Amino acid sequence: MAECGRVDSNTSHTMDKSITLPPDEIFRNLENAKRFAIDIGGSLTKLAYYSTVQHKVAKVRSFDHTAKAAAGDKLYEISMQEEVTARLHFIKFENAYIETCLDFIKDHLVNTETKVIKATGGGAHKFKELIERKLGLKVDKEDEMTCLIKGCNFVLKNIPHEAFVYAKHADSEFRFQMTNPDIFPYLLVNIGSGVSIVKVESEDKFERIGGSSIGGGTFWGLGALLTKTKRFDELLQLASKGQHASVDMLVKDIYGGSYGYLGLTGDLIASSFGKSATADKDFSKEDMAKSLLHMISNDIGQLACLYAKLHNLSRVYFGGFFIRGHPVTMHTITYSINFFTKGEVQALFLRHEGYLGTIGAFLKGAEEDNPNQYSWGENYAGSSGLMSVSPDMNPMQRARSGTFDMLEMDRLERQLVNLPLLQDPSSYIPDTVDLTEDALAREYWLYCFEEALDGVVKRAVASQPDMPEAALRAEKFRQKYRHKLQTLRQQPFAYGSLTVRSLLDTREHCLNEFNFPDPYSKIKQRENDIALKYYQKAVKSLDELSWEEKQFALVQGVLAGNVFDWGAKAVSDVLESDPEFGFEEAKRQLEERPWLVDSYDQWLERLKGPPHKCALFFVDNSGVDIILGVMPFVRELLSRGTEVVLASNSGPALNDVTNGELQILTERIAAMDPVIEAGLREDRLLLVQSGSSSPCLDLSRLDKVLAMVVRERQTDLVIIEGMGRAIHTNYYAMLSCESLKMAVIKNSWLADRLGGKLFSVVFKYEVPAGKPNKDCGAFSPS
Repeated sequence: MAECGRVDSNTSHTMDKSITLPPDEIFRNLENAKRFAIDIGGSLTKLAYYSTVQHKVAKVRSFDHTAKAAAGDKLYEISMQEEVTARLHFIKFENAYIETCLDFIKDHLVNTETKVIKATGGGAHKFKELIERKLGLKVDKEDEMTCLIKGCNFVLKNIPHEAFVYAKHADSEFRFQMTNPDIFPYLLVNIGSGVSIVKVESEDKFERIGGSSIGGGTFWGLGALLTKTKRFDELLQLASKGQHASVDMLVKDIYGGSYGYLGLTGDLIASSFGKSATADKDFSKEDMAKSLLHMISNDIGQLACLYAKLHNLSRVYFGGFFIRGHPVTMHTITYSINFFTKGEVQALFLRHEGYLGTIGAFLKGAEEDNPNQYSWGENYAGSSGLMSVSPDMNPMQRARSGTFDMLEMDRLERQLVNLPLLQDPSSYIPDTVDLTEDALAREYWLYCFEEALDGVVKRAVASQPDMPEAALRAEKFRQKYRHKLQTLRQQPFAYGSLTVRSLLDTREHCLNEFNFPDPYSKIKQRENDIALKYYQKAVKSLDELSWEEKQFALVQGVLAGNVFDWGAKAVSDVLESDPEFGFEEAKRQLEERPWLVDSYDQWLERLKGPPHKCALFFVDNSGVDIILGVMPFVRELLSRGTEVVLASNSGPALNDVTNGELQILTERIAAMDPVIEAGLREDRLLLVQSGSSSPCLDLSRLDKVLAMVVRERQTDLVIIEGMGRAIHTNYYAMLSCESLKMAVIKNSWLADRLGGKLFSVVFKYEVPAGKPNKDCGAFSPS
C-alpha cells in the first residue's frame, strides 16, 4: 500500500510533484505493460493494464541413465529458468491524483504495443484530453453498462470468494461463495452517483430494466450539505458512529410500540428524518449521516426487491463504490432485501465491486487475446484486501482514502474446471474449517505460520546457493508475508474466507513474488534419490505377505509415507535433526488401530469384491511418500485390473511432488518393476497434472484435461492423500463415486482439537448414499 499526500480536489487535479509513487507497490511491471483500460467515475479512477511478467521457475530434467549408474548419481537435475507469464493489474485511486499518476506511467512506460487506451465511466470524457496528452495514447470510449456486465461476469467466474452475503449479527459477518460456472441469470444493482438495475441472462445478453437518481451521489451531496463534510469516506466514518433513531421517526414513536396487526416492529423506521421537523434541538453530524445512509440504502434495497420479484430472480449482486465494504450500508441493504422478500431473494456483495467497469473495458480491448479462454487466479501477494468490517478496529484504514487499492490476477496455464465426480458442485466448499468463524483456530494458525517463517526463509536461501542476492530477496519475502499475516490478524476477511489453504497459498504467492519458485527442490531431489534405492526391497517384502496382510501393509505404507511432510513443523524438526529417520521409523510412529477415523474394515471388504474400473489418486509428498507409499498401492490396484490416474501438482508447493518430477520417478520405477512398466505401456497408468500449485486441493479448480480423463475412463474411485488435501480440505467433500481419504495428523494442536494425538490416523472410506458400507466414521474438525 502506498500512502500519498493530496491537495484539495476542489482547486486542482494535481498533487504535490515532490511525492514519489513507489513502483514496488503500485503500477508494478509497467515496463512490460501491453494494453491499458481506464474507468473514471465522479471521484475515483480505476486503471487496468496487462503485462508480461518474467520470473524464475524450477525445472527438472532426467539424467541419461543408459550407462551403468554410479552409486552417487542423482536421478535428475534441477535448473532455474526464466519464464514469461501474463498478469492483469487493477489500481484504484482518487481523481485528485490522476495527473501525477499519468506522469508516472509515462515516465515508466517502455515498450507498450498498444496505441489505444480503452475508457469508460462518466469522467472518461472529462479527462480525455489530459490522458491523450500525457500518455500519447488515443482514448477509445466503451459503453459503460457493457463494461460493467463483462467485468462482473469475469470476477464471478475467476475469483473464488468474490461474492459474499453480509450478516451483521452472525458469528461470521461475511459468508463467501465459491466460484460457480452457472452464474446466470442474476440482477446487478450498480450504485454509483445514481443507481442502475440490470438483468443479466448470459455472457452477452443483458438489459437495463430500471434505476434511480437516488444513489451514492445523493448520499454524498446531502451528506455534505448536512454535515459540511466533503469527503465520502469521512461521511461513512461519521455514519458508523451515529444513532439514526435520534433523527428518524420509528414505529414505536408513533404507536408507543410495535404495530402487530401489520407485522411492524417498534424499531422499524416509519419516517426518515421524521424527528428533525418537530424536535427543537441540534442533531449531531454522526446521527444525520447514519439516518441518511439508512434512508438511501433502504430505498435501494426495496427497489432491488421489486425488480427481483418482478423478473423472478433470486440472486441480486450489489456493485459500485457506494458500498465500499461498509458494514452499515451492507447491513441496511441486506435487511431491506430480507424484509421485503421474506428471505426469498439473496443480497450478494462483491469484494472487487469498484473494478467491474475497468475490468470490462480491458476485456473489450483484449478480445483478440480472448482472456475468457484462460482461467485466472487472484495473486494475494500483489492485491489489497477488503477493508475491515469494523471501522473502529483500524480507523486509519478508512481515513486514508488516498491509499492506492490494487488487484492483481495471474493467467493460469491450465483451464480450470470442476471435478466431474463432485456430487453437487454448487454446494461444494473445499475448506473444512473457516478460520474467520473460529477465533481460537485463527489465532493458532496465524501464530503457527509466523513461527514457521524463519524456517521457510532459511530453506529459500539454501535452495539458491549460487545466487548471492538470495538472502536479500528472502528478507523481502519475510517482510511481505509477515505484513500479510498482520493484515489478516486485523482483517480476517481481507481475501475472502480465511483458511489454512489461503494462508499456504498466500505464502506460495509471496515466495514466487521474490523468485523462490521451489525452496524445497533440493530436499525433494535428495529424498527421491534415497527412497528409490529401497523400492524393490519394499515391493519384494510386500509380495511375501498373505493377501490380507498385504492390504493392511499397503495402507500402512501410504500412511507412513505421508509422515514425511516438510510443511509440518513436528516432522521438519525431526527430519532436520535426524537425517536417518526412515520409512520403518515412520511406521512405528503411527497410531495403533482403531484409528481416530477408521473404516479400514469396510475398505477390506470392498477389496474382496470386483475391481474398480479406474482410480483417480491425488498424490502428496515427494520421496518416501510417493515412492514407498503410493507406488506399491498403485501397483496393487493395477494388478487387480484397475486403471490408475495419478494427479500431481502442476507447480511446486512445499515438498509436494510435481508432475514433472513424477514423470521421471515413474519412468525409473518402471525400469525396475514390470507391473508399473506394463501399466504405462498399456495406457492403464496415466500421469496427469492437477492444475494446482498448492499443498491443499480445490476440486472446483482442476485442470480441464484431468476432468476429461476422469470422464473418459469412467472413474469410480477417488483417493485423496495427505493432511492438506484430505483434512484441511475435502474432508466433507461429497463425491458421486467411492472415495478414500487417508492422512496422518502431524500437528499437535490439530490432533488435540480433533480428540486425537500426534500421528493419529484418518482413514475414511465413503460410498455415495444408496450404496452399502455407508458408515465410514466421522469427526468434526471445527
